Amino acid sequence: MTSQNTTAEATKDEFVNDLEWARAEDRKDELAKYRKEFLIPKTKDGKDFIYMAGNSLGLQPKNVREYIGQELDDWAVHGVEGHWDAKHPWLPYHENLTEMAARLVGAKPIEVVIMNTLTVNLHLMMVSFYRPTKERYKIIIEACAFPSDRYAVDSQAEFHGFDAKDAIVALEPREGEFTLRHEDILAAIEREGESLALVMLGNVNYLTGQAFNMKELAAKAHSVGANAGFNLAHGAGNLHLKLHDDNVDFAVWCSYKYLNSGPGSLAGCFVHERHANDSSLPRLAGWWGHNKKTRFKMGPEFDPISGAEGWQLSNPPIFQLAALRASMELFDKAGMAAIRAKSDRMTAYLEFLLEKIPSKFLKVITPKSITERGSQLSLKLGSVPKDFVKILRESGVICDFREPDIVRAAPAPLYNSFEDVYQFVKIVGKQIG
Repeated sequence: MTSQNTTAEATKDEFVNDLEWARAEDRKDELAKYRKEFLIPKTKDGKDFIYMAGNSLGLQPKNVREYIGQELDDWAVHGVEGHWDAKHPWLPYHENLTEMAARLVGAKPIEVVIMNTLTVNLHLMMVSFYRPTKERYKIIIEACAFPSDRYAVDSQAEFHGFDAKDAIVALEPREGEFTLRHEDILAAIEREGESLALVMLGNVNYLTGQAFNMKELAAKAHSVGANAGFNLAHGAGNLHLKLHDDNVDFAVWCSYKYLNSGPGSLAGCFVHERHANDSSLPRLAGWWGHNKKTRFKMGPEFDPISGAEGWQLSNPPIFQLAALRASMELFDKAGMAAIRAKSDRMTAYLEFLLEKIPSKFLKVITPKSITERGSQLSLKLGSVPKDFVKILRESGVICDFREPDIVRAAPAPLYNSFEDVYQFVKIVGKQIG
């Protein structure tokens, strides 16, 4: 047992199944002040919903309207010259987020860029980092990966002329288990060995909430000659990431879940510094990835920017960047270390309370170790689940349901409270107990 796990167990012993205890926790919570920075949906009687769906769509920061409004005003006043004369000039606007994004995911500024959407970025990365040969062509992924990831890797293999049924190694949990064992992933990488081209996992699995050890998996992939990439859709803004130190080749993430940038908003991309100027890597090129000093000379030869920015295609949408900047500033002020500390404690409290509900009604399938999860517990229902989320909504709770019987509850540290957690479990228990 690690020292982290020991700390988690000791903390759990302090928990009390009591509303006043939860309120006392909120009074001493240093991040509680951030709740007022978000717009929380209201019930019909005007009360705040208990919002546990931040892993599906994060809540709107209050300053988003102001930030987008500024760009609308600058568009009205300046027209095209807003690219240079806006309060936040549009031409380099994405650079306002670079250092914040780097701190968010544990990277150097040269290694990150905000661009496109998640699956677009995943395809762009695989163009560069999935270079199959007749002998080395396989991709390892979780069997229960988010469907878009599976579609992407299948289509990449098929694009290169391989049969996805052969090329894609989809890892299943052991019989009777819900999550993958770390040693089984390592063993699969070793087993595929010289036939393996890429390990591509979600660093937090969307369905189970299981977090993977990226550093060890990347090292193992590299030891057999494969590349390692990760989908951080459920990790960015959730886990305290260290992508540079973990030595992953690439990572991609969306920003509308934990990062609260709005539905379908922009995504992020990480490319390790060691690939910054590797001209041997093929890529799909676009003009926004071209050397900034000569971009507007409109020359015929592509000269990529050093680092992750060189994978850009088109100039990004300013309104979406503004929305993301509004949220990222909150994350930057709070800091991921503090966010993760509250996340661990709040999620452990949620688990403590859920354990009071008999297992015949509900089972938590997310790993117990805090090193293997973030702000999500996946609850497997033992009774009729179809209308469960609808019933919860009528009781003042918004959370996420996945077929056939999984409820995903995600207490987000910047706007959820310990009282939210207490009330959530009280309502769940009342409905299924």
